[in-house]
Amino acid sequence: MEDVSFTDSELVCHVRDALRSSILGDSDSYNQLIGVIHHTQYLAPDEVALLVTSLKALSGAVTYIDNVHHESLLFSVFGMSMWNYGPDVMDALIELIVSLAASSGKYIDSCLDMLVSNFVPPPSFLDFLKQPRGLVRKGQVLYRVHSALKDIADLVPLAPLRLLPIIIQKMPNVYSKEPSIVIYVENMLKLESGAMGELVGNMMLIAVVDRLIDLDVEIEWEDILQDDSSKGIFELELEDVEETVDDADQEGDELARESSRGRSFRGNVVAEKLDSLLVLMFEHLKSCSDVGRLIKVFETLLQSFQITVLSAYKSKFSQFVMFYACSLDPENCGMRFADILADIFTGSTFPPLKRMSAVAYLASYLSRAKFLSVSFVVKMLQRLVGWCWKYSEIQDGEINPKAHRVFYSGCQAIMYVLCFRMRSVMDIPRLKSQLYLMPIEAILKHPLNPLKVCLPSIVEEFLRQAKTAHLFTVSETFIFNDLLESELSRAFGGMERLDMFFPFDPCLLKKSDRCLFIYFLLFFFNFWVERNSYYS
Repeated sequence: MEDVSFTDSELVCHVRDALRSSILGDSDSYNQLIGVIHHTQYLAPDEVALLVTSLKALSGAVTYIDNVHHESLLFSVFGMSMWNYGPDVMDALIELIVSLAASSGKYIDSCLDMLVSNFVPPPSFLDFLKQPRGLVRKGQVLYRVHSALKDIADLVPLAPLRLLPIIIQKMPNVYSKEPSIVIYVENMLKLESGAMGELVGNMMLIAVVDRLIDLDVEIEWEDILQDDSSKGIFELELEDVEETVDDADQEGDELARESSRGRSFRGNVVAEKLDSLLVLMFEHLKSCSDVGRLIKVFETLLQSFQITVLSAYKSKFSQFVMFYACSLDPENCGMRFADILADIFTGSTFPPLKRMSAVAYLASYLSRAKFLSVSFVVKMLQRLVGWCWKYSEIQDGEINPKAHRVFYSGCQAIMYVLCFRMRSVMDIPRLKSQLYLMPIEAILKHPLNPLKVCLPSIVEEFLRQAKTAHLFTVSETFIFNDLLESELSRAFGGMERLDMFFPFDPCLLKKSDRCLFIYFLLFFFNFWVERNSYYS
């Protein structure tokens, strides 16, 4: 375009003429316009000014744009990345995108797609995000992107419904670079808490949890289980606690453990991505709690947990999103989570594996969640004991790990919780009496013999504490030889090894473990502490 001064109205007329002429076969001015829009190299100040005025002129001429004849122009506009420009160009481009979206339904998807594409900077820009100037640019771009999405939603009420599949489709996969997936999820969570949250918020959270699971299952158990198999789970955790205390004495940046149970994820790119996303989720949940939105968000997380996480038997870390949410509101979220898990375990309509997974989660949760009152833990134990007692009363057979695997999983859950919680229960006379009244002894001495089927390491620790607390004694001598597992426990655990599923064992990821450690592990998480002779 020639360097000629135009008023705004004259420039709009000029662009309209260029658009009309191109349809009639005269494309010179139209091609010049495309050249201005498509120029992606470094722009001199006068070129920036020309681009801004051209974009503004196009905003005033959107009704003259034809999606067939002006395909090249639209391709250039929708291919622009705001990350490459300053605020003046960004504002002019956003004005054009909003005008296009409002002018015709046939452009709405392309406009939304273009804005979602700007969630993430070009690959060459990713390293720039680590610098202060990069963070400033990030703020400039994302503020305008989300403002435009809101403006379009106000002008086109159906836009949020069109936006959902675009966001899900363009979400980076597990193999994308960490900065790309992190900033994309950051934008999804911003939408969840923003003006469009009522319309798209639920799906944003569900999609994020799904991606957490996708990353989680990419981490193989073989990469984690490097412990000495001759040691029981409680002995192993004692070593962890010692490491945690040692690390807590180190300087600020070294506060969190970088390894746990002899395992380190440093260098595991999948674990690092998951780690960063978990921290984002923790921060988001904390902000929701601060503004009184947690209960609403929690209902969505609970729905997602039941559909996705509960059935993902390879999930190792994603479930800590639920644990953290529960810690922020124990009276509502914390208790509701436990009740739902108990309902699934005791519900005969659910598949056996789902019931076993639910009670494994419940046992781990009741054991680890320091924010749950002891009286509530006893109440949940009563539910578990009640179901196991009713089940055992109608059984007259002998040991059969596969046929009675749900029963054995319930018995193991009871023992596991008491390994962690028996001392606190015994310290309160009223709860101590309630515990003594539970038919735990009758259940464990039933011919189904759960003491022989459940994990030896749990049975051994439970019997040691039960004897000290005078809960009950067994006449039979059990020789475990410090075994972590047995053939019988493997049989009831099945291929999924639900006999060894302790989903809320201490988080092993570097960043999220540090986040949890600083904010809530010390205050809300029960580590294993060796129980000696402390019962009266």
